[in-house]
Amino acid sequence: MAEEKRGVSRRDALTAMGAWSAAAAMAGDAEAAGQDQGKAGRAVAAKAAAGTHDEFLRELAALVNSTPMVDTHEHLPEEDVRLRGEWVPCDDWGVLFSHYLNSDLIAAGMPDEELARLLSREVEPAGKWKILAPYWPAVKNTGFARATRIAIRELYGIDELNVQTVRRLQAGYESLRKPGLYRRVLTEVGGIESCQVDGFGPYRESRQPQLMMQDMNVNGLHIGPDVENLAGPTGISVGELADWHTVIRWWFDKYGRYATAIKSPAAYGRGLDYQKVEAEQVEDVFRRVLEEGQVSAEERKRLGDHLFWYVVEQAVKHNLPVKLHTGYYYGNGYMPLERVAGNPAQAAGLCRLGPDVQWVFMHIAYPYWHDLLAVAKHYRNAHIDMCWAWIIDPVASTQFLKSHLVTAPANKVFVFGGDYIPVECIVGHARMARKGVTRALGELVDEDYISRSDALGLVEPLLRGNAHELYNLKVKSERLRGAPWA
Repeated sequence: MAEEKRGVSRRDALTAMGAWSAAAAMAGDAEAAGQDQGKAGRAVAAKAAAGTHDEFLRELAALVNSTPMVDTHEHLPEEDVRLRGEWVPCDDWGVLFSHYLNSDLIAAGMPDEELARLLSREVEPAGKWKILAPYWPAVKNTGFARATRIAIRELYGIDELNVQTVRRLQAGYESLRKPGLYRRVLTEVGGIESCQVDGFGPYRESRQPQLMMQDMNVNGLHIGPDVENLAGPTGISVGELADWHTVIRWWFDKYGRYATAIKSPAAYGRGLDYQKVEAEQVEDVFRRVLEEGQVSAEERKRLGDHLFWYVVEQAVKHNLPVKLHTGYYYGNGYMPLERVAGNPAQAAGLCRLGPDVQWVFMHIAYPYWHDLLAVAKHYRNAHIDMCWAWIIDPVASTQFLKSHLVTAPANKVFVFGGDYIPVECIVGHARMARKGVTRALGELVDEDYISRSDALGLVEPLLRGNAHELYNLKVKSERLRGAPWA
């Protein structure tokens, strides 16, 4: 009775507790079931998202691989010159190792005499593998070697280079090496719509002018200068600085309307610290250069500075961008890294001194690309060309492109220039560039920096649109179609 007065009997309490425990257990089971269902739902969603993301990456890769690409920098000889075996050290599969990859072989320890044998016309092609084999494992994964390996796979169907495959490689080389070589390699396999060729001279009248567009290499016009070779075609007798100005104008007046840009590789021999020097300050220096008299290094620099800006003024007059080598040096044993490190700061100086010039800084100033990126971000007239970069350092190049796209305007970068003399290797470099662009855009989407639609929308400008815009390629192509030598 006493328990009833308190309102709840012990039995009722125990019963209630048992019911509550059962209810709690049921609720727990339901919650656990809900959690399991939530996990399952999230797993399904994650799987669906992964599937969707995989589909996006396939779509992105397909778009990058199918979009025609403008190649903004090459050193190709004319096709008939190449088919005659000129401009290359040998005319067998060894030529694929003659440009850039040769420097990795030297860095890996190959003696100069062995490299000369690998690239010799006197050594049988089948015997060259024995020369290469001891050094191949050390270099086969560098960017230079990767471009060559991809080219061998794409052009000759050979996945691995070894003693069993070199004869097939030579047979494939000989089969491909015939008229139509350039269009087959560049357009049909490489997906390249046009190249901008630096033929190591002021201008070359190409027999394939719309495929092999030409830059004006102005090195000899402002370094030296190369009076003997460059005044001759003009018919101008050079006795003083004003005459050389006339020679410079002649080259621009004759070819400026057809050229895509001017290009100077002078950074291989000096800094980019070009100061504006008046003509009267170097007239006597120029005269002494002509007479092969004594000229100090400081005087020679002042003359080079003056002529550089005179050439640049002509480029502006003819609406030509100015391409400059920056960064890493090709070859071995002579690169002054302290001078190379100064290229980006000096590039900024050029942007200030020449605000009406469209400057194109080549090769991402590797390895100082962070600094050069700051220049492109800050200056309206600074552009960066990734030519050569993908094979120097493909990992850094991917990171550069990612950083550029979230730092500087996307219309200020050009993503591919093969920079080769042997046309075959361009295929490998182009494949690496397309893969790098795909990876960079895909990673930026993964990391939530850009949207999928933005990534897809960037493909055309990066691969061709930016180059068309800056270099006015549609107009140039039409002019070249009607050029006297076309």
